Amino acid sequence: MAGKARKKSNFWKKMRFKYKLSFLNENTLEEVFSFRMSRLEAFLSIAFFTVLMITLTSIVIINTPIRNYLPGYLETEVRQSMVNNALRADSLTMAMESQMLYMNNLGSILRGDMEIDSVYALQKIDKEDIKSLEKSPETKKILDKYAEEEKYNLTVLSSNASTDIPENTMFFRPVKGIVSSHFDAAERHFGTDIAAAEKSSVLATLKGTVVYAGFDANTGYNIQLQHKNGMISIYKHNAVLLKKIGQEVNAGEVIALVGNTGTLSTGSHLHFELWYKGSPVDPEEFIAF
Repeated sequence: MAGKARKKSNFWKKMRFKYKLSFLNENTLEEVFSFRMSRLEAFLSIAFFTVLMITLTSIVIINTPIRNYLPGYLETEVRQSMVNNALRADSLTMAMESQMLYMNNLGSILRGDMEIDSVYALQKIDKEDIKSLEKSPETKKILDKYAEEEKYNLTVLSSNASTDIPENTMFFRPVKGIVSSHFDAAERHFGTDIAAAEKSSVLATLKGTVVYAGFDANTGYNIQLQHKNGMISIYKHNAVLLKKIGQEVNAGEVIALVGNTGTLSTGSHLHFELWYKGSPVDPEEFIAF
């Protein structure tokens, strides 16, 4: 015990023993500057300087645009802004191409590069093509008859579809929230509306492949997953889509963020649909929201 205490005492003596660091003039060997510091003081100074540099670096990154270059730091609003800007740029490109085509055609007409006969021929061909696309009376009669029959066709609303789903199928709850509107096939409301906080995570209910991811004027940002055994899950009115067509996702994986997009949306919520072999089923029969 005495030996251990002696070793401990010697260790602290060494840590507290101060060393003198002097700076000498090379020509006169005169001491210009000196200071004393122990090993403990040197260690504490280095630790303090390291913590100070880390803190200052973090403050600079957080309060400057440099943070946008960190992987995964971009916020949802920034991502959505990027998507919207890309869509606007694509629309502007298409508008410019259309305008350039119009200006080139107008210039050809003004310069006389396009003969009147050729213009007349093109117009004649266009009129003939349009005429050939018009429905004949027989075709129109068949289509009207089919539309009238399908108006009262309820085969797609078969209630037996849900009974064919395997009992061991485990569904993930797509979002945490409150059911605001239930499944009602008679009103052609083929899904369940779940009111949830905006930008909440939307999860894949089953493992599958993304077969559609896009924007619709009525239902906003939509994403659809194809699952095995003929099942399809649909998620509508999202704020942002995080997956692309063709990507495979696992059950419970985040695929979108809850939003309020589309003209048919009246608040932040998720419209969730389940289809089995071409027929809609009530999601509340399989998932406790």
